[in-house]
Amino acid sequence: MRKIKIAITGCLGRMGQQLIRSTKQNRDFKLTALTENKKVSKKLSGIQLTLNSEKAFKSSNVIIDFTVPKCTLEVLKIASKLKKRVVIGTTGFNKKEENIIKNISKRIPILKAGNMSLGVNLLMYLTEIASKSLGSKFLTKVYEIHHKNKIDYPSGTALMLGKGIADGRKKNFYNLIGKKYLNKKSFPFGKKINFNSVRKGKVIGEHEVSFSSGKEIIKLNHESFDRALYSEGALIASKWLMRKKPGLYSMRDLLDFK
Repeated sequence: MRKIKIAITGCLGRMGQQLIRSTKQNRDFKLTALTENKKVSKKLSGIQLTLNSEKAFKSSNVIIDFTVPKCTLEVLKIASKLKKRVVIGTTGFNKKEENIIKNISKRIPILKAGNMSLGVNLLMYLTEIASKSLGSKFLTKVYEIHHKNKIDYPSGTALMLGKGIADGRKKNFYNLIGKKYLNKKSFPFGKKINFNSVRKGKVIGEHEVSFSSGKEIIKLNHESFDRALYSEGALIASKWLMRKKPGLYSMRDLLDFK
């Protein structure tokens, strides 16, 4: 079997470095390009770092992007022209940017996930089931913790879980977004979905969804201990995407959750 050629953007970041390690450890993949958003006269794994460009991505089968929204959209524009597949782990997109991604996916296969972990995607599925079963009489909230250097909040995973709540109720997620708190010791349940994001230490990721009727509370949670969860998930997504036609896919599609 031919190795899948991988390009990694944001290669000097936390996830970029982890993706390089995981790619090198997996015999199904070959690292062909490493990019950053500014010129760096440096080599990693024998590959010269470059800016995002057609030349950088030309020989790759899949581009894996864990950066920031502005960079991701730049990468997608190039990928669309070259007809390259893209796995997106970037979070923090606004509604307009989400629509741009959706439009580009009509031309190339894209798998986009706020979290590449099997466990987190199972948690989202269970959240949707719980939300559907419990109904709108239960108030909700989502709590998440990440390392102190994470900028965006709520996290992409927290928003995924919020969407799970909305989907369970067959409601538009954007209409159900409640208050967004940062570093609060406690925060209230709401008729809309309230979020609390804590940024501290080196925490890789903790997420919890809670439902309350006032008489009982149901909690669903997940805790990550190793960043390799996400890089290995991105590689699984890359391999899966090789067989797909243009479209916007998620880890749920990959895992075949009904």
